[in-house]
Amino acid sequence: MIKTDILIIGAGPTGLFAVFEAGLLKLKCHILDALPQAGGQLSELYPKKPIYDIPGFPEVLAGDLIDGLQEQIKQFEPGFTLGERAETIEKQEDGTFIVTSNKGTKFHAPVIAIAGGLGSFEPRKPLIEDIEFYEDKGVKYFIKNPEKFRDKRVVIAGGGDSALDWSIFLANVASEVTLIHRRNEFRGALDSVEKVQELKSAGKIKLITPAEVIGINGAEHVESLDIEENGAHRKIDCDYFIPLFGLTPKLGPIGDWGLEIEKNAIKVNNALDYQTNIPGIFAIGDVNTYPGKLKLILCGFHEATLMCQAAYQIINPGKKYVLKYTTVSGVDGFDGTRKEAPKAVVKAIV
Repeated sequence: MIKTDILIIGAGPTGLFAVFEAGLLKLKCHILDALPQAGGQLSELYPKKPIYDIPGFPEVLAGDLIDGLQEQIKQFEPGFTLGERAETIEKQEDGTFIVTSNKGTKFHAPVIAIAGGLGSFEPRKPLIEDIEFYEDKGVKYFIKNPEKFRDKRVVIAGGGDSALDWSIFLANVASEVTLIHRRNEFRGALDSVEKVQELKSAGKIKLITPAEVIGINGAEHVESLDIEENGAHRKIDCDYFIPLFGLTPKLGPIGDWGLEIEKNAIKVNNALDYQTNIPGIFAIGDVNTYPGKLKLILCGFHEATLMCQAAYQIINPGKKYVLKYTTVSGVDGFDGTRKEAPKAVVKAIV
């Protein structure tokens, strides 16, 4: 049994920042996430893409933002259970909760903060026979480490921003990049479409449209693909096949916890603290909904801050907390470290 003050379900940017705000209140956190690494969508879907609306950062790569958040919370020593999904919840007689993961790990906490983004993501897979056999054997639905494709022959299928952006990026990494789309038109940013056109003209990207992949060949790894182009069939050799047809978000087992759900999101009280219809359970970030909700990282940071204030009152009933600016109070880590502004020097001027 893992015991903590706040169990945070979701290791995305909102969940990570909640650890910092909780730490300022001397509250311990443990983070549970189904993905094998922290970062949520930012690490899983677009770690190399820039974000432009984080206060104080004119431009920051998604992966770098996650690295910074993890560095910021290190002093508060959060626990992490990654690669496990929150499955069931039981409310105890004293009002606390026990959450059990799909692997049987149990967590005991008086406060639950659901920061699961849009839920668990599942890739939209093309209807190709035996595609599951080739998953992790050359078929990839996400690009986490572009260097994996260094000097390899890569085929990307799709017609949106993700397919365009990764085709552009891998053009300078892979030995050969082929982009396949079932239409001639692409639904993506104009500059990305134009860049792909430039790379095609320069011979750095092969473009096959209108066409689609209908089969995969290879004994133990992807060796070639069968494609249909203008009614004709042909085969192209490759090392990796990356179908990028988008993701389907699902709330998962949390949807069966008795929470009030609206359009695959958890309804919360935004007038006060982002608490759900079950006292002690909060939802912050993209996973929640309320009038005027904006699915932005910076909004998730704000929601995490107010949630922690309410959590403090649940964990310390009747105890008053006086808000102090970190420039005044400093930051005391659970690891014994302290960060504070230089003390003012009192000295007379004569």
